[in-house]
Amino acid sequence: MSATPILSLRSVSKSYKGQSGDDTHVLDGIDLDVAEGEFVAILGFSGAGKTTLINSVAGLVEPDGGQILLKGKPIEGTSKDRGLVFQSYSLFPWLSVESNVALAVDAVHKDRSKAERAALVKQKVELVGLGHAMDRKPAQLSGGMRQRVAVARALAMEPEILLLDEPLSALDALTRAKLQDEIERIRKEEGRTILLVTNDVDEALLLADRVAVLTPAPAARIGRIWDVDVARPRDREAVNDDVHFQKLRKEIVSYLGTLNAESGTVGESSVELPNVTPLDLAPQRDPNLPQAYREAAHSPVEKRYLEFYKLDKVYPTPKGPLKVVEDFNHIMDKGEFISLIGHSGCGKSTVLTMAAGLNEISGGGIVLENREISAAGPDKAVVFQAPSLMPWLTARQNVALGVERVYPHASRAERRDIVDYYLDRVGLGDSKEKLAAEMSNGMRQRVGIARAFALSPRLLLLDEPFGMLDSLTRWDLQDVLVETWNRTKVTAIMVTHDVDEAILLADKVVMMTNGPRATIGKVLEVDLPRPRDRKELLEHPKFYQYRQEVLHFLAEYDHGPAAKAA
Repeated sequence: MSATPILSLRSVSKSYKGQSGDDTHVLDGIDLDVAEGEFVAILGFSGAGKTTLINSVAGLVEPDGGQILLKGKPIEGTSKDRGLVFQSYSLFPWLSVESNVALAVDAVHKDRSKAERAALVKQKVELVGLGHAMDRKPAQLSGGMRQRVAVARALAMEPEILLLDEPLSALDALTRAKLQDEIERIRKEEGRTILLVTNDVDEALLLADRVAVLTPAPAARIGRIWDVDVARPRDREAVNDDVHFQKLRKEIVSYLGTLNAESGTVGESSVELPNVTPLDLAPQRDPNLPQAYREAAHSPVEKRYLEFYKLDKVYPTPKGPLKVVEDFNHIMDKGEFISLIGHSGCGKSTVLTMAAGLNEISGGGIVLENREISAAGPDKAVVFQAPSLMPWLTARQNVALGVERVYPHASRAERRDIVDYYLDRVGLGDSKEKLAAEMSNGMRQRVGIARAFALSPRLLLLDEPFGMLDSLTRWDLQDVLVETWNRTKVTAIMVTHDVDEAILLADKVVMMTNGPRATIGKVLEVDLPRPRDRKELLEHPKFYQYRQEVLHFLAEYDHGPAAKAA
C-alpha cells in the first residue's frame, strides 16, 4: 500500500432541500483516507447518507462543502478512474452480456483497437465467472449473474477505484456469498482499491481491510474506524471460530447498537393495549351438534399445537410433476417460535404459504389446534418480504382493515387503541396518517408487521419480513418482534436467510436440505435464556457454537440438490 492516500475526503458535507423548503443535512464533515490497493467498507444506517457519500466520490453528486481528492487532486465530475456498481444493476435488456460490457469499454477506451477492446471485455466477463454466458440477454440470467455483469462492466473501465454501493443487498444469502467470494478474488487478482457501502457487518469483516461506521442521520459523520486484523484468506465458516473476528464483531455490533439506541426508530406507545380477544373466524364445528358436545370438544391445545405430517408439494411443469417439498414432518407446541433456514429454492416459503392456507397441499397435511388447515384466514397472520398494502390508504387505515375484521365486538375506541399501539411500537407514531404510497420500503414493511401483530393470530408466519431492510432497521424490528412475542407468546414460524436472526428469535432452528424434494435436514434446539438481548447473546458461550452448527449445515448444502441424508 502507498503511504500517500489514493483517495482523500476532507470535511465533505451535503444537504438537500426538502419539500417544505428546509435543508436536510445528510453528510456533516466526512474525513477519510484510503490507501492504494486498500479495501474499505462503510457501514451505516438506512438513510444515513451512504449512497450520497459514494455518489459524491463517483462524481455523480457535488458536495456542498469540503473536498474529495484523487491522488491529491480534486475530482471533477465522473471519470473512468472511478467505476461504480449500484445496488440495482442497470443493464440494457436487449443487449447480450458481452454487448452490455462492451458499451462501457467502447466509451472509455476509444484509444484502443477493436481487438484490444474485445479482449478486455472477454477478460472481465470471464473474471466474474460468466465466460459461458457471453451471448445471453439479461432476461436469461439470475439476479446474481446480472450483478456480476455490472461488476464486470465497472472493472472493464479499469478504474483506479472500484465503488460498490450495496451491490449484494437484494440477493439471497447463497448468491450473496458466492458474489462476496468473487469480490474477494477480484481484490486479490486485480489489486484494485475498493470502497464498499454495506449494511452487513459480516460482509464488511469478510472482505475489508478497514471498516468505517457512519453515525445515523441527520448530519452523518464517520463515528469509528476498525482495522480488520483477521488473516486472509477468510473463510466464512472458519472465521466464526477466530478470536479476532469474534472480538471485532462484538465491538462493531455493540457500537452500532449504542448508536441505534441513541436514535432508535422503534417507539414506546402512550396507548395501553386493550384487553380484548379476537373473534374466532376459523370454521365452526357442526352447529347441529349439542352445545355440551361442542364445548367439550373445544378444549385448549397446548402440546402438538401445530403439526406438519408427511407434507408434500408438487408443481406441474412442462417436463412433468416437480416435487419441491417431500415428507416434511415437524411438531410445534403452543407458543413455540421456530426459524426455517436453508438455501434459495429449498421450499421454505412453500412450507410457509401452505401453513397459511395460501398454497394447496399436495400430500400429507397441516393441523393447527386440532383443525386441518385448508384455507387462509386472519387466525394465520402472514408478513411477506414485500408488504401488501393498499397504497391509497394511510398506515392507520391499512392496519385498521384487519383489526375491524377480527375485533368487531370491540368498541371503536378499543379498535383504534389496538391500531395505534402497534404502529407506535414499530416506530410509526408520527406517520399514522401517511399514505402507503408515500412511504419507503422500510416504512411499508413496518405497517405490514404492525398489521400482523394487531390481529393477535393463532399462528404468526413471517416470510423474510426484514429481508428488504438494512441491518439496523432489521435489528429494531427484530427487537419489536421479540418484545411482542414475549407478551403474546404467539406460535410463530419465520423464514430467514440470516443465521443470527434465526438464533436470536427462535426456540428451534429448522434447517432444510436443498430442493427439489427438500425436507428437514437438521433441527437445532436453541437453549438460550429469554428474554434475549443482542449484546448479551454475543457474549453467551453457546452463541458461536450454535452459529457454527447452522453455518456448517449451510456449507454442506452449498452445492447441488439434496443428496445428503437428514
